[in-house]
Amino acid sequence: MSDCASLGKKGVIEFKCSNDDCGGYVRFTLADASDQEFQAVCPECHRPYILDEALRNKLERMLKLIAVIRESEDLLGDSVISVNVAGGSVQIPYAMMLTRLNTVITLDLGDRKTDFHLRVEPSGAETFR
Repeated sequence: MSDCASLGKKGVIEFKCSNDDCGGYVRFTLADASDQEFQAVCPECHRPYILDEALRNKLERMLKLIAVIRESEDLLGDSVISVNVAGGSVQIPYAMMLTRLNTVITLDLGDRKTDFHLRVEPSGAETFR
């Protein structure tokens, strides 16, 4: 199985239902999103979400980006992010950044901007809230 296919089954997308009367979170995998017939459904209010071609394309490219980052882990393990602060700089290992930061993609969903939270490794769903 290719790395993208494997990651696609692990990669979970989550966003808050856009129904103002609902507090549900819609979840699906990146592998699900690649199917043109796929429709996400809110588990609380059962509102359907059909992903258009542009959104599916962005999610597919995100999956490819994650695969490249995975492939580059040995290089990134030797890399740091340097943040300039008063009196010098702070160097943060890139690997730490990848494990401590949440990935959020803000995209148009209908008539509003929606934060899509992406989780690839098993971590609690509460991580994003």
